[in-house]
Amino acid sequence: MIDGFKNPNVKSFTTFFEEKNAPKDDDYNMVILHILEDDSPTVKRLEEECKKKNITFFNCLVDGAYVEEGILYARKSEKGFELTDNTVVMVLGDLQKKNAYLNFLSELERVGCTLVNSRRTIEVCSDKYRTYLNLKNADIEQPKTVLIPNKDAAEDALEKLGSKFPIILKTTTGSKGVGVIFIESERSYNATVQLLYKIDDDVELLIQEYIKTDGDIRVLVLGKTIIASMKRHVIDGDFRSNYSQGGKVSKYNLSDLEKEKVLLAAKKVNGKYVGVDFIPTKNGPRIIEVNHSPGSQGIEEATGPVIDKVVDYWSDPKHRVHTPEECGFLEVINVHPFGSIISKFDSGNSSLPVIHGEKIQYDDKNKIVHWILFGKKMSRPLDHIMKVNLGGLRDYSEKRYVVKLDIDFAGKTYKDVSFTIDDRKSRTRILLNRDLMVRMNVMVNPQRKYVLTNKIESDRMKDNESTISKSKG
Repeated sequence: MIDGFKNPNVKSFTTFFEEKNAPKDDDYNMVILHILEDDSPTVKRLEEECKKKNITFFNCLVDGAYVEEGILYARKSEKGFELTDNTVVMVLGDLQKKNAYLNFLSELERVGCTLVNSRRTIEVCSDKYRTYLNLKNADIEQPKTVLIPNKDAAEDALEKLGSKFPIILKTTTGSKGVGVIFIESERSYNATVQLLYKIDDDVELLIQEYIKTDGDIRVLVLGKTIIASMKRHVIDGDFRSNYSQGGKVSKYNLSDLEKEKVLLAAKKVNGKYVGVDFIPTKNGPRIIEVNHSPGSQGIEEATGPVIDKVVDYWSDPKHRVHTPEECGFLEVINVHPFGSIISKFDSGNSSLPVIHGEKIQYDDKNKIVHWILFGKKMSRPLDHIMKVNLGGLRDYSEKRYVVKLDIDFAGKTYKDVSFTIDDRKSRTRILLNRDLMVRMNVMVNPQRKYVLTNKIESDRMKDNESTISKSKG
């Protein structure tokens, strides 16, 4: 391991950019974020394909990694790698083990990296019961599943399941067949549950009906497309079929119904690259898991190369979509040079953002717009005049001056944001629009306010916010 990364031949991203040939729009670099000291076969295949396609590849352990001023540093590393809008981060392994790991993903999302699967998707897929609930809400057929919330609830959970033995007992966060137990009797069930809780008081368990089968199906979904599918045959003397446990694999041809349900399952966890597992039955597939970091070794053995498709997928800029952050319908933005103002984030506003103005005047000679905002005179060059169609009680159109302002929000500066000026004294002084929220990469929660910023306590701020109760504007 060199400076925290695994490949000593990989150039720094800075060097990459300083080379004679500047990157094109479809150029990107890939960061693999994982928890294992030793590289898995999937990591090696990703590195191999990136090398073939001249994609800069960074291999980084999450433990000890951090970001500072847009630079990714790994444990024991003095050198870092620049993160940009063209950085794609793929997570391999279960980061659910530590909140610090998950919080690090949020940090990568905030700096503008594209996560192959978002933090939310990873959290859902890492918890078998959360996955079950997400799919259940979409009427996707699954083995009946019951959570055991604590050690005293084992009997009630068994009664609620209502299935005959054998049943399956699982930890909610297990992977690769680990933490999956075949239970043949009530005595075995009670003893196993007691033992697991004795080992770990905080262990989270669930039980499922057992569906007898000679194997399950693993399907890889990339974007909205199925790229491979295989059958994992039950291991001799075992009930599991995981390739990592020694299971044999073969190519599998999906029915139309199986394709439909697999794609729906991937969609319901908002997965961009996931492995969907199901048991085939005469009544259609029973989905048993959605994996956010599927391994490649078994399925490539069964179907041929798939990692090349994964690497190629992110070459298309349309696929490099940054995960939006949740924001409140009210947040504080800083308007240069005025200062902080409570603003309404309105995804329904398809026109330009609006800023409050009183005594609006236009100096035609100098092409300057003047207005008063909270008693302070504002002046800006006129960008253009636009026609605004007003609905509601004001069902007419009017002409408004458009100016460009620099604003700060959540630690970032957005230059030359176009605003129309209008008298909004009975409403929030600033109304932002859908396009600016896309630029900011935020998604509004209409039930919350001040998610990313703090309300500033001042008379002016109070006056600003008090207008909310008077109008929906």
